[in-house]
Formats: sequence, C-alpha cells, structure tokens
Amino acid sequence: MIRPAPPYVVIGPPRQVETQHPITCVHTRLTDEVEEWKIQRTLQMVREMGATTIVEFFPWAYIEPEQGEYTWQHSDMIVTHARAQGLRIIARLGLVPAWARPDPDETEANTSLNYLTPEHYQDFADFVEVFTAHYGDQVEAVIIWNEPNLGFEWGFQDPSPQRYVDLLRLAYPAAHRGNPNVIVLAGALAPTLEPAGSPYGVNELDYLTQFYRLGAAQYFDALAVHTYGFRFPPEELPASDVLNFRRVELLRDIMVASGDADKPVYITESGWNDHPRWTKAVHPGQRIAYTLDAFRYAEANWPWVETLCIWAFRYPAPVHSYPDYYTLVSPDFTPKPIYDAIQAWARGWPLEFPEP
Repeated sequence: MIRPAPPYVVIGPPRQVETQHPITCVHTRLTDEVEEWKIQRTLQMVREMGATTIVEFFPWAYIEPEQGEYTWQHSDMIVTHARAQGLRIIARLGLVPAWARPDPDETEANTSLNYLTPEHYQDFADFVEVFTAHYGDQVEAVIIWNEPNLGFEWGFQDPSPQRYVDLLRLAYPAAHRGNPNVIVLAGALAPTLEPAGSPYGVNELDYLTQFYRLGAAQYFDALAVHTYGFRFPPEELPASDVLNFRRVELLRDIMVASGDADKPVYITESGWNDHPRWTKAVHPGQRIAYTLDAFRYAEANWPWVETLCIWAFRYPAPVHSYPDYYTLVSPDFTPKPIYDAIQAWARGWPLEFPEP
C-alpha cells in the first residue's frame, strides 16, 4: 500500500501564552502520541486556550529501555514543541523498565510496569538525575512517581509511606545533582477513602501525616496532589469522609501543622466528568460551571497553590469508557464546549455559556 508522506512539521518562532490566569494548567497525554504534527497541534491548542503549564508523563521504561542506554527522541520532541509554544513543563516520572523488574520465569511476583523493588530505587534515582541534567531548565519541575498511596502504582505491593520516603531519599538529591534549579514534587497523592489496612491504598490524609513523621519534609520542594470534584460543586466544604475539590485544604492543614507552610502545592490532576451514565459524573453544563468556579475559588482562596491542572487535555485515541469524558479536546482535535469556556475565562473573553 502506498501511504502519503507524513506532514512536514515546522516549529517556527517561539510563542508566548496569552492569559489572565497563570494558574491554568492541563495534563497532556503525549507520551501515547506517535505523530509529531499531532504533538505540535495539541500543544498549540493548549497555548491558544490560555494554559501556561502542562503536566506530561515521561516513562522511565521508554527512555531507558536498556540499563544505561537512553532513547530521547520522543521526549525531546515533546519538550521542544512545548517550549516553542511558551509552555512550562512539569514532568511526571515513573514506569519501570523490564531490566529493573523481577523475571517472571523466576518469581511469582507481580511484574506490572509499576513494580519497583528497593534494590532498584537507586537505578530510578540515577534515571532522575540523567533526566534533569538532560533537560536542564527546559523542565521546571519533576513529579517523583505517581499516586504513591495506591497499591496499583507499586504493582500492588504495600503502598506504605516508608516505601515512598525511601525512594524520595535517593531521588531528591539526584534530581538536584542533575539540575540544581529543578523543583521536586512529592506525590501526586490520590484522593481515596480506603480503610486502614486496605491493600488497595492508604487514605491520603493519613498517608501525608505518616509521611511527615518519617522525616520526608527534607526530600521535596513542593507537594503535588489530585483534587477531583466528582459530583460535588467546587465550593462544597471539605470533610475527612468525602472526596471533593476542597479536600486539598485538609492536606494543606497537615503541611502547616508539620511546619511546611512555606512549600507550595501543585494540583496536577483535577476536574469533573460528564459521562451520561457514570455514577460519579455531572451534566455537561455543570462540568463547565464547576470547572470555572474551581479556578476562581483556587485563585481567590489558595495563595499556596501554584497550578491547577485539568485532567486531561486530549487522548490520542478514544478509550470508549468514562475517561473519554474528562477530556477537553477530542482525538480529532475538535474542541469541546468546556475547552471554549476555559479559553474564554483564561484569556478574558466574554463567557457565552448558559448556567447549568
């Protein structure tokens, strides 16, 4: 079969984000995107929406598939295009390469791509150092692992705070050896009401409390958290037994009580879902109103929050389930009404969307 040549991509001169609300941020999924023009178009639409910052996943398994051998082509492409669009980059680091996981022929251990054992913590820290050195100030911040209070994110090993503190103890100085200016984010903590002793996760309030008791404060520069609203409006009061947008205030209280009030919080995943049949979703109009009100609330009440990043900007292909209804842009680059609403708010344009 004769296929057309891929589109010729020209980076062009550096651009600047035009926004009235620098807190605006989105979580992209470009690590799953193959074609360069789609990476460029995604990041162009992020800039045009008025977001200043992206969170992007840079998998260890993809960049160091063989120990000591690095493959930078795809991640370089993302960083180059993001910087050309004037975007700040928060890099989420994780996913274990095959050489650092147990051999399935020699062990009955879960060999999930998230399965990291203590004997390979230093290998991960070495990767973090190489990553921050490679990108220097092009990457502003790195997230060490993801949702460490969930069993899934460790390949269903025990998600104890001690496990994560041990990893941070090695990764934090390594990140700064690579780039002294990089901001090291701990977390990002997942909101969960799992009961004590659950193998699936640790309540993030309990997790952060134990985290500080283990002396973790010296191993991170800022805290990354996830604040999904589910069916609640953003102004709903926080409570220890409820998952809602303002639950982050309870985490902030723990930081302050632990003497860490000077550190900022980065909300690296947030948002509402408008799937028509998911029990935790809201109506499309509610989703727009809640999202804009969340930005307004964060700006007015949380001076300690650096970014509010919406999950997720766009998927390269539909997953044919409720996660598709978190996106702002369809796989074919059609902007959804929520994209238009965030763009109007961020850039100071008149809002033309009805209340829910």
